[in-house]
Amino acid sequence: MPALFTTSIQSLPLLSKGKVRDVYALDDDKLLMITTDRLSAFDVVMGQPIPEKGIVLNQMANFWFDKLAHVIPNHLTGIDPASVVSANEIDQVQGRAVVARRLKPIMVEAVVRGYLAGSGWKDYQETGKVCGIALPEGLENAQKLPEPIFTPAAKAEAGEHDENISFEKVVELIGESLATQIREVSIRLYKEASEYAATRGIIIADTKFEFGLDAGGHLVLMDEILTADSSRFWPSETYYVGANPPSYDKQFVRDWLEIALVDGKPWPKTAPAPALPAEVIDKTAEKYREALARLTKA
Repeated sequence: MPALFTTSIQSLPLLSKGKVRDVYALDDDKLLMITTDRLSAFDVVMGQPIPEKGIVLNQMANFWFDKLAHVIPNHLTGIDPASVVSANEIDQVQGRAVVARRLKPIMVEAVVRGYLAGSGWKDYQETGKVCGIALPEGLENAQKLPEPIFTPAAKAEAGEHDENISFEKVVELIGESLATQIREVSIRLYKEASEYAATRGIIIADTKFEFGLDAGGHLVLMDEILTADSSRFWPSETYYVGANPPSYDKQFVRDWLEIALVDGKPWPKTAPAPALPAEVIDKTAEKYREALARLTKA
């Protein structure tokens, strides 16, 4: 199956093109969300797609939406995406799209960390805290935290970097009741998913959730959840403390980008991104497929 870098649905009006997903309007209540094979790292979309990545992500997110539906309602409608596009457009949605409820998005990314990694590790090294949350002294990179922590981020405009913010800032943005509900639900989702993933040999180091409000003002889980794009997955058999363990997610691409040179200088993490070598593309696609297989195998 050829990679899908961008969609060209003519039978529905285009609403937005995100870093990974293209969204079309069905009516006032529903959206068609198509997960392309685009990959973003450091909030920059790479110039080359990762073949079948969108299909893998869509299947992974739907798996988790189903498994965690008892915790909170989600945006899925159950409508077949192939039934809402023209016959000649079905190949663009097959296996990689969902028909979702329209929601009022909450412009806060609900990040939960169970391990010290990525920007959290850098924050801890500088301040001894992550998003203002004080942690014990002497922790190492990739070390498991005593308890999962809620470390939200403010969603940025396209092309900009999301900004880590404190819980107090979330309260200021959306109110205490909703902020507290999002924190509690996010941590519960993370804990339940982590416990299940552990039985499949995968450590979920951290992840992010996105929420919206329905017409009645009720909180609904939306976008994607617990995919290799929105989470840091580590194979438990190769996990170790002290450095970035091998991962199933796009950390493989991030690590390559950290040492990539553009005109003889380190890439400044702004568009355009350097071209990914074929071996990085192939290895990333392999990691995504393996993560899905391990999580969902019978």
